[in-house]
Amino acid sequence: MSETLADFSLGKKVQAKGIIQKVGVIGCGAVGQEITRTISQYGLDVVFLDLDQERIELIFKQLDQQLDDVINQWGLTTGEKRAILSRIKGTTDYADLAECDIVIETISSRKRGTSIEIRKEIFQNIEAVVRPDAIISSNIATLMISDLAAALKYPERAIGIHFILPVNKTQIIEVVRGIGSSEEAYEQVIKFAGMINKKIIRVNESPGNIVTRMMVTTINEACEILMEGVASVIDIDTAMRESSGNVYGPFELADRIGLDKILKYMDNLYQEFGDKKFKPSPIIKRLVRANYLGRINGKGFYNYQGEKAIDQTVTCAVIK
Repeated sequence: MSETLADFSLGKKVQAKGIIQKVGVIGCGAVGQEITRTISQYGLDVVFLDLDQERIELIFKQLDQQLDDVINQWGLTTGEKRAILSRIKGTTDYADLAECDIVIETISSRKRGTSIEIRKEIFQNIEAVVRPDAIISSNIATLMISDLAAALKYPERAIGIHFILPVNKTQIIEVVRGIGSSEEAYEQVIKFAGMINKKIIRVNESPGNIVTRMMVTTINEACEILMEGVASVIDIDTAMRESSGNVYGPFELADRIGLDKILKYMDNLYQEFGDKKFKPSPIIKRLVRANYLGRINGKGFYNYQGEKAIDQTVTCAVIK
């Protein structure tokens, strides 16, 4: 068990702890659910916070179905499923995060822009209830963790953690230290990564890190190939999967993340760097305007039945 630690005052370093036992997740959308399932699968308790009780009940139904899908693929037993779910608690009250060793913000904002002020407020709400030694993190894609840490009384506790989709199959996480992040907090996150069987990619603070910047440029280039009529959505995805060993092709990945989110990432990176390689493809813009958002609403580059892609969407009418 972890030892009891004395509180520390402003200006002191985050002190090293023992074993990590409980993790908080703020926002349990598609990505938050993957993170929650993965953490619980490795024996850690998870408390996720979402908007209301109705939303919490829906999330548990979705988690239950997702785990059944894994069972159907012989990747899990019913006993293991029960154990995973038993370690997950849903709440609408920040006070229920009080005993968490790490809290990860992973809100699924579908608005344009960075939502940085909302995320800062979330950081402050977390800090108001957790212990002074608890780590406060964000599943950052295009944000700077230092910007979020500025809202904290103890900014040295803030570390960026970026989970790579699909979370249960990808063996890495990007870990980002902010300007004021302490070595002790960083070591705790490295320990946490090891507990959930993830390798650390150490990233110097930069908008987009490695994966997001590479991903959006690949998706943009795939859109360019599609617009030129070189190949179909399915063939482009197949070529990229087979040649690179990736789980998803660029269009499959865009649909999985959400085309509106991809558009937001591109807009943010283009605003930050001014490089045309980050400028959103007209295809992405037009699909989002037509409400083709991907798996979340059943139509994107592909049509979906539940979680499964059933055929390529006839995008020509939307694109042209």
